Amino acid sequence: MRRRLINSTLAVVLVVIAVFGVSLVIVETRTISASAQESVESEALRLISVVESRLLGEETINSGVLAEQIDPARFALIEIPGREPISVGERPTGSVLRATETGEGGEKVTVEESRSSVTREVGRTLLIIGAVALLAIVSAVLLAVRQANRLASPLTDLAETAERLGSGDPRPRHKRYGVPELDRVADVLDSSAERIARMLTAERRLAADASHQLRTPLTALSMRIEEISVTDDPETVKEEANIALTQVERLTDVVERLLTNSRDPRTGSAVVFDLDEVIKQQIEEWRPAYRSTGRALVCSGKHGLRAVGTPGAVAQVLAALIENSLMHGGGTVALRTRVTGNQVVVEVTDEGPGVPAELGARIFERAISGRNSTGIGLAVARDLAEADGGRLELLQQHPAVFALFLSRVAVDRRTPERPVR
Repeated sequence: MRRRLINSTLAVVLVVIAVFGVSLVIVETRTISASAQESVESEALRLISVVESRLLGEETINSGVLAEQIDPARFALIEIPGREPISVGERPTGSVLRATETGEGGEKVTVEESRSSVTREVGRTLLIIGAVALLAIVSAVLLAVRQANRLASPLTDLAETAERLGSGDPRPRHKRYGVPELDRVADVLDSSAERIARMLTAERRLAADASHQLRTPLTALSMRIEEISVTDDPETVKEEANIALTQVERLTDVVERLLTNSRDPRTGSAVVFDLDEVIKQQIEEWRPAYRSTGRALVCSGKHGLRAVGTPGAVAQVLAALIENSLMHGGGTVALRTRVTGNQVVVEVTDEGPGVPAELGARIFERAISGRNSTGIGLAVARDLAEADGGRLELLQQHPAVFALFLSRVAVDRRTPERPVR
């Protein structure tokens, strides 16, 4: 591309120089020739005036006197009636410029000059024109190279940016070149890079969330299948199979919820549901894990509460809080339900050391963890809660008290306190 730009620019300059240079040479040649002819004619006119004035004054007219009145490079022939012709200077040979003037008394003056002087003047003019043309060509080449680099380098950069995008590096360069068309292409590539980066981030986030959220349901499902494989009691097999089917349904709901959040975290499928059922389900699922570590999982507070949300999403939020207490907390973990205004609150607390002070404000950020965990669970839990119009907060750091707020649906009957169990 650089070569094409340089060649095209140079071709244009050469055409312009050829057209205007030839015209200028022709004009200058004619101007120099005309100027030299006028100078010879002026010389002849002046010389005839000198001859007439000396004749009227009866002064001496000879070659010595007239030589002072003429350019030494020219030749003059003075013809006076009744006298010998007087010649001044050396008569040129070859092509000459000639001018003849005749006086009132019949005097005749002829001035000649060799055309070689005109040729020399034309040669100097052509040399100047040639030098200017050469300077113009050199300047044009330099400008063409500069312009070619200015256009070709950005295109090379844009090609490299496109190649980087194709190789999986979506970082935008935010580089501009001062050329509107090229800057427009750069804008489009940067926008594409940002969109690709967001898509890759969303894909990685979905993979991480799926890995984290599916771990517990798959483990529970595996345990149920193991129970079925080692028992011969048909009733136990039937009971465990029903529980396994329920967990498969929950697993399907988890997958659908993750896919929905990956498309649009604000998209929810909130319904009115019985909060007791979700809490009971989570306690039954997590109680064996707590018993294996010598810890207890209990619940208390009001029962018969109905809330607005997605049961599967609420179950995932509670599972994340219960798992967080199992991994990072200590002692008994308590789930307590209460009502505040038009909201239902589910609090999860334990008897452990709590949340470190430096993590309190960032506990729901991704990759933030007080220990060697993924730091994903609480971030996903908050996203799930907010997708249904609820919210997840850390009410207290020591001991840790997490609270899930959901919209409440009023019921007609009284809701007595749920005993601790």
